[in-house]
Amino acid sequence: MAPPHPVKFCSVTKTIDGHEILRSIDAAFAWGTKYVICGPSGSGKSTLLRCINGLETVTSGTIEILGTKVGKRQFADPKFRSKLGMVFQKFSLYPHLNVLDNLILAPMKVLRQLRPTAIAKAEELLATVGLSDKASSFPHQLSGGQQQRIAIARCLMMDPSILLFDEPTSALDPENIKEVLEVIAKLATSDRTAIVVTHEMGFARKFADTIMFMDNGTIGWQGPAEEFYSQAQDERIKRFLGGILH
Repeated sequence: MAPPHPVKFCSVTKTIDGHEILRSIDAAFAWGTKYVICGPSGSGKSTLLRCINGLETVTSGTIEILGTKVGKRQFADPKFRSKLGMVFQKFSLYPHLNVLDNLILAPMKVLRQLRPTAIAKAEELLATVGLSDKASSFPHQLSGGQQQRIAIARCLMMDPSILLFDEPTSALDPENIKEVLEVIAKLATSDRTAIVVTHEMGFARKFADTIMFMDNGTIGWQGPAEEFYSQAQDERIKRFLGGILH
């Protein structure tokens, strides 16, 4: 039986060079829920996301993922990590491989899928992200928005239970942002938990079930997306939205 919360933080602190990046974080992320984490630069948003994926180790406290308290041993297991799909600011596609080979590499190596099985899945996902005609293209032949959509498809090739997006549009030109956000919105389904760190607050309002506002290493506010925009009494949120929306 699946745990009710695929990701749980219990008193998590992260300290780097004596500076607390995360301060006693307690949070639970529910199945099938779409989260947006926002807040000013340096508030700990990306660090929190990287702790979920094992790219940062916590200084104190514990993180549970899919019902297991995680540490180096779990994150060293490729099959465990395959349940965590992460899309970064930079696309990180292999430049010497075409799109199709970028997509099928990990499923064949980690999940031991046969090449025809992996190709069939890749073709299905390329259609989903609207890039069926780019299977034989190389990354340098694609726009930034196309590369990010391929990176999202590559993430989904592993059939992750938890989707993590770390400011996925920050490296894109304005004309490419909309197409990437539309793909993210389409791929967040009821059998996955999606956690997006972003400054695109118009997207957050439409996409998120829950918004977490981080400030100075803490979760300063959490609740339904629509309620976030009416937090005029919270000076931190008011200041943040004023800077973003204007």
